Amino acid sequence: MRVSQVTARGYRAAVIGAGFMGRVHARAIRACGGRVVGVAASTPERARAAAGPLGAERAFDDAAALVSDDEVDVVHVCTPNHLHAPLTLAALDAGRHVVCEKPLATDAAVAARMAAAADAAGSRVAAVPFVYRFHPMVRQARALVAQGAVGRVHLAHGGYLQDWLLRPGDDNWRVDPELGGAMRAFGDIGSHWCDLLEFVLGEPITAVSAQTSTPVPRRGPGEGAPVSTEDLVVLQFRTGAGVIGTGVVSQVSAGRKNRLSLEVSGSEHTLAFDQEQPELLWKGGRERTELLMRDPDTLLPDAARLARVPAGHPQGYQECFESFVGDTGEAIASGTAPDGLPVFADGLRAARIAEAVLASARSGEWQEVAR
Repeated sequence: MRVSQVTARGYRAAVIGAGFMGRVHARAIRACGGRVVGVAASTPERARAAAGPLGAERAFDDAAALVSDDEVDVVHVCTPNHLHAPLTLAALDAGRHVVCEKPLATDAAVAARMAAAADAAGSRVAAVPFVYRFHPMVRQARALVAQGAVGRVHLAHGGYLQDWLLRPGDDNWRVDPELGGAMRAFGDIGSHWCDLLEFVLGEPITAVSAQTSTPVPRRGPGEGAPVSTEDLVVLQFRTGAGVIGTGVVSQVSAGRKNRLSLEVSGSEHTLAFDQEQPELLWKGGRERTELLMRDPDTLLPDAARLARVPAGHPQGYQECFESFVGDTGEAIASGTAPDGLPVFADGLRAARIAEAVLASARSGEWQEVAR
């Protein structure tokens, strides 16, 4: 299957996983003019039940049948984390392009195998939906930092706060390390925050010092089962260029639904973004403070291209997914990834940061992040 064949036939995708993320991916595929050729789920019955809501043309009995079907060009893996690697490797081996949900794998060694397989696949596109990169105001912040508009950056901080696992009765497969990996809150949403940080700064985190906590030690019905994964993480970090900062990642912060925030301070200005108010970017200086709005007529080019609706018409999470799928389709069609498309190397990067965070939390010492 050559890239030119995919271009001629359009974006023909199939989704593995019929939960919330599978629905988000399917909606984005359709919004970008692609076809959801099919869906596979944990059972044939679940796949058939999901086909209608996902807008899928057919239900596959299992993932093996889906990845081997020549009607499928792109496989979207939206399953529990422990299944990411075998499904992704099977799809790449079958000659498919792959979009795999984060975290790429349950540990860095497996993520490295997946990234190596993607590299070996040559013309195949292998992308990870770090979709918060696709907020126009995030791109505006990144462009301003790259231009030097904030001056020499010396500090960055923020975090990702949720409350959906606040109570002992709140449970999910992600809590089980066999299914979700040893790092739960950090692997699930901390990966998004670190990717956003590095993306905006344009440089990597080189070392971390972290603490973890599990204030809800048992979960589930009755007395619940013991929990071995973390509810929250607090970390310090430094970059190779000397930027230092802190991050807080929590799934037990009452009232916080999806507060992904990042503040970057330089010698001239500070920029602050909050995903719960995605239309805005705060820009502060000694003499003047501004609130920049998502207006395609005033944004820098890379930000303006992601503004899908006119100023004053809110856009958010789902539009980020649509822009991500659109850029994935462009990479498949042209053979060149648009600037900022998150690929498996970025997924591996997140896995290595998570590995260092876990090692630091266990040892109580600073840990270098593997390159």
